[in-house]
Amino acid sequence: MSATQAPERLEFKTELKQLLDLIIHSLYTKKEIFLRELISNAADAIDKVRFESLTNQDVLEGNGDWKIKLIPDETAGTLTIRDNGIGMSREQIVENLGTIAKSGTKAFMESLKAANAKDKPELIGQFGVGFYASFMVADRVTVVTRTAGKAEEGVKWESEGQGDYTIEQADKPTRGTDVILHLREDAKEFLGVWRLKEIVKKYSDFIDHPIVIDIEKKKEDVKSIEEEVINSRQAIWLRSKNEIKPEEYSAFYKQIARDFDEPLKTVHYEAQGMQEFRALMFIPSHRPMDWMMGPEKPSGLDLYVRRVLIQHECEELSPLWMRFVRGVVDSADLPLNVSRETLQHNPMLAKIQSNLVNRVLKTLEEMKTSENETYLKFHKEFGGLLKEGIGSDHGNRERLADLLLFESTKTKPGEYTTLAKYVESMPTDQKEIFFLIGDEREQIENSPYLESFKAKGQEVLLLTETIDEYLASLLRDYKGKQLKAVDKGEMEKDPSAEEKLKEAGERLKGALELLKKKLETDVKDVRLSSRLKESAAILVADDWGMTAHMERLMERMGRGAEMPDSKRVLELNPDHPVVAAIQKMAEKDVLDPRIESYGRLLLDQATIAEGSKIKDPAGFAKRVNALIENTNA
Repeated sequence: MSATQAPERLEFKTELKQLLDLIIHSLYTKKEIFLRELISNAADAIDKVRFESLTNQDVLEGNGDWKIKLIPDETAGTLTIRDNGIGMSREQIVENLGTIAKSGTKAFMESLKAANAKDKPELIGQFGVGFYASFMVADRVTVVTRTAGKAEEGVKWESEGQGDYTIEQADKPTRGTDVILHLREDAKEFLGVWRLKEIVKKYSDFIDHPIVIDIEKKKEDVKSIEEEVINSRQAIWLRSKNEIKPEEYSAFYKQIARDFDEPLKTVHYEAQGMQEFRALMFIPSHRPMDWMMGPEKPSGLDLYVRRVLIQHECEELSPLWMRFVRGVVDSADLPLNVSRETLQHNPMLAKIQSNLVNRVLKTLEEMKTSENETYLKFHKEFGGLLKEGIGSDHGNRERLADLLLFESTKTKPGEYTTLAKYVESMPTDQKEIFFLIGDEREQIENSPYLESFKAKGQEVLLLTETIDEYLASLLRDYKGKQLKAVDKGEMEKDPSAEEKLKEAGERLKGALELLKKKLETDVKDVRLSSRLKESAAILVADDWGMTAHMERLMERMGRGAEMPDSKRVLELNPDHPVVAAIQKMAEKDVLDPRIESYGRLLLDQATIAEGSKIKDPAGFAKRVNALIENTNA
């Protein structure tokens, strides 16, 4: 074709009009994606020419200064993405841009694979549709390109995305490609330098080649235009661990986590073999600020494919409990859908997640074993998430349980034990792991529920986090030992205690029967207890009933109306003088009004002891006053 010939008009192959409409309106959810796609194509083109230059220096044309340049022109309303990569011939541009889903990158990789080429460049293009994302923001796209090497002229391709395109000869003195977008009125935001920087930072910050843009500088009232590199290019997860300094890890963590403090731990990992990927993960030293400013993010891991961001905060990479981890995962093997915004369902992704979880758990286990103070700091911040994982990550249930720390009746305030230590120190005749849930240690460590356990020297775990109710409902056992709440159900009794209760039941039969009748609207039952040593009475939930602490939590969440009408059991200490006094009254006069009054005093005391509010404070005060008056009399 001579330079004076008119442009040749050709039709796209395949049912392009309908396909373009799908690409423009349905394939991509965010308009800004177009820039990521075009930058990725430009990076691929540079990688191709670099690879070919290994065996053919002529393709370099004396220019090995690789770069991708963004050129916004507000006057013309155009945005140009320019690269000095491999370029395209007329035949290649017809083949690649004239056919939807014809990927030159994919064909190039297939040719390398067939030739068993070594040192293959990593290219992200797979489907050949990323270029057409341009039509989301442009009503006309012009491509001016020239192949590397001995080509004497360039080629100009142009289309409005309506079913055909034109192609003609063009003057282009150097190799590479210019993609010129004639932006729609509603896409003029992409002419702003700050907006372009923002998109590059988000999606293409770690592209290996510099992405540049002209910036106006002013020095001593003299204005000048200078090229500024707007991507960091520092994909440090691709470098060997022994090449990276601690301060580099720290800087990268602060960048991706938006944190000012140092990370608690760094996990840099490269998987090789059947599945290959690299991961750089960080365990923060505290909960990030964004957790306080809105709903928690379901994942802190970003997925990259060959340095290009595919999915921010990718939920498929980590279970929900691991959302405290910040970092990046880069894989060249994951199959993407054609828009590259989401992943196709693939078992490889599940395997990557399993691998990452294993690495994080191993890091925490090592920290717990050899860095006690560091682990304690971690557990105070994120221990609740480990407890959350007990219910959701069944495959790692035991490992998560081993990582939990608990205060107990045998630890000083601020000191902790583990389930493993608890089981190891259990008396041989003890069959269960005992625990008590409350709002604060100060409230529950002197609870009457603990009296018999302290007397026997048995340890009870003191659980004071909101999530502990959830944990207790899911962690039913550990190493074959059942977990048992000391404020629920009946406790296992030894034969001597059983006999003692039986004798006391006969002795206090009258008092028990009367109290059951007088308090039947408030309690499910009244029975004698073997768990009390000093206190006169306590309230106990059934084995499957709701504890007082759970009821209080529901009320705080405004869900008190949803709670079933459940009554607890009033347990009495058969050796307490008050219980004996009530029995004497019953023997003397079953109609004595003091029996109900004292019974309700015991119920109120037990309610207060469990940390709940009594239903009738005024009635309680009257009964106490009457008791004092009778004492003085």
